[in-house]
Amino acid sequence: MFPGRRRRGARPLLLRGRSCYSLAGSLGMAGGGAIAQERISVPGDKSLSHRALIFAALADGSSHIRGILESADIAATAQALRALGCVVPQLAGSMTIEGRGLRMLRASAGEGHAECDNSGTTARLLSGVAAAAPRITRFTGDASLSRRPMRRVTDPLIAMGAVIEWQGEEGRLPMIVRGGPLNAVDWESPNASAQVKGAILLAGLCAGVPARVREPLMSRDHTERFLVALGASVAHDDDGWIRAPVVETLPSFTADIPGDPSSAAFLVARAALSDEGTLTIRRVLLNPQRTGFIDVMRRMGVRVSFEDVSERSGEPVGDIFVQAGIEPAGTTIEAHEIPGLVDEIPAIVALASQIEGETIVRGAGELRVKESDRIAALVTNLRAIGADADERDDGLIVRGSRRPLSGRVVTHGDHRIAMAFGVLGSLPGNHIVIDNRDCVAVSYPPFWGDVGRLFG
Repeated sequence: MFPGRRRRGARPLLLRGRSCYSLAGSLGMAGGGAIAQERISVPGDKSLSHRALIFAALADGSSHIRGILESADIAATAQALRALGCVVPQLAGSMTIEGRGLRMLRASAGEGHAECDNSGTTARLLSGVAAAAPRITRFTGDASLSRRPMRRVTDPLIAMGAVIEWQGEEGRLPMIVRGGPLNAVDWESPNASAQVKGAILLAGLCAGVPARVREPLMSRDHTERFLVALGASVAHDDDGWIRAPVVETLPSFTADIPGDPSSAAFLVARAALSDEGTLTIRRVLLNPQRTGFIDVMRRMGVRVSFEDVSERSGEPVGDIFVQAGIEPAGTTIEAHEIPGLVDEIPAIVALASQIEGETIVRGAGELRVKESDRIAALVTNLRAIGADADERDDGLIVRGSRRPLSGRVVTHGDHRIAMAFGVLGSLPGNHIVIDNRDCVAVSYPPFWGDVGRLFG
């Protein structure tokens, strides 16, 4: 809870975090370099920043949010909400949003253009909101987003009664959503996707109709946790079904967004390759569906732990502590682990390329439909700089070595590819040129400055 008096009726949503950094120390040049007792904070969590803006716009009254990730993806969500008739100010790290409420949304006729840029979360989550509003919304994206599949989210919305029109290739942006009254739905999703699940739950919530979703494996549960924190009941049936609440209003709230664990993963991987020292990443979101990469890194031998953990409105938050000067080894990542670490695979692969043994990733076909085909991008770029890796249909194999790496990396505009090879490029003796450094602004705008200050 923020200090001082809270406006009457605002529900505190305690997700504390920071988006600035503080650090001190010296750098060594042997092996992976030496760090001192470093402390840093990463920018706010991207998933929670998206949802905080959405729920604030759908709530009744003024909501106050701090620690918002100021990135291109979150700016896209703010812009798309405006296209839906919501009043959202210019994106900032601290924002007050006057919510229109669910009833106003259901009466919000008109037309809007939701330019989603590179943000799949924006397009998919807000297509669920648009499906329930009696208006026409055109969703567009950049070249990368326009190649990503949308049928996985539009099929359940069509089953609920939404009308979807494709303006180019079927199943890809651009598309038009003609929203209006929706029907109840029970949807068995073939994919474990928090974006698909979230879109269905939001569509049911905004339309005021029952909606149930069941996934083959549990995906991130931020939408459900946020709803529960707002006092809306989300049921989890014994047979795996998740039911959205049917409510007339959502209360306004106050929230602090913690640091993004996906951003933290790249610093953890780099610290694990250092010769000595420690790194503490402060006030990071530690949702169990987001810390699978920590389990894998521990299995590889990385000394990493959580400290000062507390629960903030259903989301655990704490510090990540990394002890350098160890000798990690390769491991195998199986399909059932992928939903909990899919965005951190590039960080794990960067680590795997520099340690003893073989690391195998299986059941990760979802990586092929991210901002880039990350399986192909990782393997092709590793080979281009002199590392040993092979591509598989649904994964890859990396054989580690500490030999120097050099060459040019093609990111395909993918922020996580840029950060993975940024980790490798910061190692002493490596000479790696990254074609598009600026794409890290999608999720971690100060990444290059933070890596430079921490690791040289």
